[in-house]
Order: sequence, then C-alpha cells, then structure tokens
Amino acid sequence: MYETIYHRPTSLADAAALFAKAGDATYLAGGHTLIPVMKQRLAAPSDVIDLGRIKDLIGIEVTGDALIIKAATTYYDITQSAEAKRAIPAIVHLTTVLGDPAVRYRGTIGGSLANNDPAADYPAAVLALDATITTNTREIKAADFFQGLMSTALQPGEIITAVSFPIPAKAAYSKMRHPASRFALTAVFVAKTKSGEVRVAATGASSSGVMRVPAIEQALTANWSASALDGITVSSDGLMEDIHGSAAYRANLIKVMAQRAVADAG
Repeated sequence: MYETIYHRPTSLADAAALFAKAGDATYLAGGHTLIPVMKQRLAAPSDVIDLGRIKDLIGIEVTGDALIIKAATTYYDITQSAEAKRAIPAIVHLTTVLGDPAVRYRGTIGGSLANNDPAADYPAAVLALDATITTNTREIKAADFFQGLMSTALQPGEIITAVSFPIPAKAAYSKMRHPASRFALTAVFVAKTKSGEVRVAATGASSSGVMRVPAIEQALTANWSASALDGITVSSDGLMEDIHGSAAYRANLIKVMAQRAVADAG
C-alpha cells in the first residue's frame, strides 16, 4: 500500500475539519469496501478519517413512531438491540442475514448507505420504509438519497449521522444470498405503513441499484397476501445480467422474494 495519514477524531466537528483541510480525504466506517479498494490501489486517499469512535454516531433509540439508528452503529449492535427488535423486527432479520459474523461485527449502517452497493441489504429497507437519512448538514429522504449505481446525494465531506425508520404496521425482508459473498443475488423488503400505504424495494437486481417495484406495490395494496402476486410479471428491463443469473431470472426472483416476505410479514 502507499502512504496515507490515518485520523481518529472524537467528534463530528473534528472529522469535518480534518476533511476540509486534507488534500484528498475519505471517511472510514466499517471499511469493508474502502480497505480492499485501497489494497488493490484503486483508491489512494491522502487521509483516512475513521468515524468509528465518535460517540455521537453510535446508538439506537425509538422516538415517537420512528426507530433511529445512528450511523456508526455496527450490524452486531443492531442484532442485539431490544429496541430494534420491538420496533421493526424486519430490520433485525435483515441484519442477521447480512454478510457473516466478521462483517456484522465491523460493518455499519452509515457505511453501507454511503457506499450504496447495488447488492447491499440496507438500501432496500431504507427505500421501502421511506426512511430519512440525517447528515451533519441536513435531512435527506430515501427517494432523493439513492441516485444510481454506487451514487448518492451526499456532497463531498458530508457525514451520515443517523437513519430514521418510520415504524410500519407490517414489514419483512426476504433474500436470495450469493453463496460466496452473502450479498443479495436478489432481495426484497416489503412494508405496509400504519396508514395503509404499501412500499416494496428490491436490491441486487437492478443495474441502477436499489429500486421500487410498482407492480407488486399495486397488487399488495389491493390484496395484502402472497397469492395476490401469483399473476404478476415483473419486467426484466434494466435488471442485471451476469454469470450468477439472467435478467429474467432476477425478475422472477423479485416476485418470489416478495411473496416470501409478505408471508413472513403476516
């Protein structure tokens, strides 16, 4: 590896100040993408600013009708949270099928969202639950946050501080895992709000990243049941195609995973 300067700030203000004065800095969350990319010399930041020790970025709470998960909270802490289990069990289930134990001990929700990998799990939950991403400068709605493959609305130097998930009436996540990486070959998060709105998001399928699935949303709005999707056909337009599955295969997986998720949600 090449030379880089490692920083471990203890406050958001310090982290932002370090980024502003560095030549070509990057933030470090769990490091599951950044570190391998640096080892392969595909990225060469002058400074690496570790956000993992900032206490204001760690914690889980339920406030009113929302589950709030701070950005540097690890996946492991989410799986152990009684508050998260009571508020949105589907979030905890999603986290338990994410990666492996080593990934869950180090990975963070903020790092996942900032990276926006097209096969990551949390983007599906954020989009389906219409969550709000809070940064050190503003609030961003889920629909505005994800802007295509590995791209988000974050500006240079902006730090995700927390994610606020509205607590749904029903929700579930079903995932077809890649056997090696544990990323989603295709996965679907379904949610029904307390007002009756149905939102469905798929990850691991679209070449543009996480996506809503209007055909399934419409069918479930009329009839919240797995059987309501029997006659639905999901378009394969714009879906990924690789050695692991064709676009048509992923289109069918979206339907199947949605049916399983609805059955799990009850």
